[in-house]
Amino acid sequence: MQIKFVQDEDFTNYKKCAMFIGLPYCTFKCEKDCGIKCCQNSPLALAPTVEISIDSLIQQYEKNPFSSAVVFGGLEPLDSWEDLLDFITKFRAKFDDDIVIYTGYKEEEVIDKTNTLSSFKNIIVKYGRFIPNQPSRFDEVLGVVLASPNQYAVKL
Repeated sequence: MQIKFVQDEDFTNYKKCAMFIGLPYCTFKCEKDCGIKCCQNSPLALAPTVEISIDSLIQQYEKNPFSSAVVFGGLEPLDSWEDLLDFITKFRAKFDDDIVIYTGYKEEEVIDKTNTLSSFKNIIVKYGRFIPNQPSRFDEVLGVVLASPNQYAVKL
């Protein structure tokens, strides 16, 4: 599986302590839509991509007594679809813990993928592109503040 980084204990992207996995691809649709460079993850695109086995990521998660969820985020998790799906499939063989996917896609743009994901337990998807200079909003599902009001999370 290709990743940019992994953080064992993240408290900023979900209401539970989570392992955060940064996936390596994105089309920068948020910037294309608004016409300006605004992605907080742009520097991440320049970081090296690392190959790591899904089994080792799951073992790393299992050894951490604090994390009780996995969050996939920036760059764009759904642009690493096969790796994401492989991870979820293997993770579900051992754990029912929440898996959160931060996507900049609109719900209707990825309905085929979310239909596939809905066959798994405890999957949460945060939808919506970042729009600069907008008010933030608290999301009840995630338990965190999202950067713009068009963003929202759904438990599938």
